[in-house]
Order: sequence, then C-alpha cells, then structure tokens
Amino acid sequence: MKYLALFAVVALILFSPNVIRAQEVTLVAPGGMKCPMDRMAPDFEKAIGHPVKATIGSGGATHKQVVAGQPFDVPVVQPPYQDVIDSGNVIASTETPLASVPMMVVVKKGNPHPDISTPDAVKKALLAANFISYPDGANGAGGAAGVSFDATQKQLGIYDEMKPKVKRIQGVSLMKLVTNGDIDMAITFASEIGNDPGVDVVGQLPTSISTPTRLVGFVSAHAASPDGAKALLKYLSGPQAAAAFKACGMTPGM
Repeated sequence: MKYLALFAVVALILFSPNVIRAQEVTLVAPGGMKCPMDRMAPDFEKAIGHPVKATIGSGGATHKQVVAGQPFDVPVVQPPYQDVIDSGNVIASTETPLASVPMMVVVKKGNPHPDISTPDAVKKALLAANFISYPDGANGAGGAAGVSFDATQKQLGIYDEMKPKVKRIQGVSLMKLVTNGDIDMAITFASEIGNDPGVDVVGQLPTSISTPTRLVGFVSAHAASPDGAKALLKYLSGPQAAAAFKACGMTPGM
C-alpha cells in the first residue's frame, strides 16, 4: 500500500496541469554548425533551461526550408539572406552574427604542402593536382563549402578546367579520400576537418578569393517557444559558445 500511495503522489505531480515543463526549442542550421553544436551539447540545454532539437543540413537546403516557412524556432543561415528576411519568416531585428568559418586545404599526412599563399599560387596548385575533392555545391543548392569553392574556381577562371579533376565517391568522406590517397588535396570548411591523424592542414585559402562564410541566427516569426528561441540565440552568441566555435576552427561573432 505504501508503494501504491507513493506512485499515486508521483503520478499526480507529473500529470498535474499546474506543472510547467520546459518547451522544446527547434533549430535548423547548415553543416558548419554541426561541430560547434556537438561540442556545446548538452551544456547549452542546461544553460537555457529548454531541450533543443537541432536539424543540420546543407546550406542550400536549410536556406530553402527557412524561406518556405518551415516551423523552426531558431533558423541559422548564411549570406546572402535578404530573401530570408523578405520572406517574413524570421524577425529581422533578432539578426545575430554567430561565427564565420574559412575554407581550408588538406593533404595526406607527410605529403608535400602546396603553396596556397596567393591566388596565383592556389591556381597553379589546383591545376597541378591529379585529383581534388570538396563538398558538392549542387549549383548553389548544396553544401555551403561547395558553393564557396565553386565561386573560388570561377574567380580563378578554372572552374570548367577543374571539373575532370574533381573526385567524389558515394559513402566515402573527404578526409578518407585524402588518407586513402584517392585525391591530392581536399578543400572544405575548417569545421569539417575534424581530428583525423592521417591528414595535414595546409592552411586557409586567401580571403581575396575565398571570403570566410558567416553563420547568422534569427528568432523565427513562427517560433512555438519565443522565449526559448531568444535564450538559445543568446547562448549561441555568448562566451561559452565562442569557445566551441574556436575549437572548430571558426571565428566567433563575425
């Protein structure tokens, strides 16, 4: 009887209409946010007092979801995003710079490092390579790193010339292509490299041909949990998140 009484008390507390449970906050973001989000979890949930459900996808797909008005409390997008603001699906006044991430060149550990110190040096290194790989930009609808590097090659005037040199293998990661010796170099966001001991980071592409990609957060105009959304965005732009961004090779608050 004692246990039945205890069970009844617990059930009464749990299912009482007066008990307030923290509402889940939903976030949608491009792939560049995966590394810092992994490093922050679950600390940020404790800090903001809400459980967080994050949906991480490609930059292009995320952008389309936000413009279409899909229901997320905190959308994170990359420039250009005027169409996101014009859509009315975000509260423009909540625009919050979170971080920026540069494009990096990676080679197999022990291999010579190509010169990437100037745009001309990058052009020569790319043309001299047998094979390279980078995320698929999918004509602007794919990963932001791919869109960025497509633009770099076009600026260098070698986009079409490089097409036969680009190797992608379904189910094989960029870093695995490098360590397997399938490609001479990989080009991707700093946050996508990870800690693979089999690769060497050559360095960042010159900013004159590859502007670091910014990540900007908003509170959705359709937020189911506006207070939770504001708390999450404040955390993502604060000092604890900054440490996670830096650990992923990103620059906070840009």
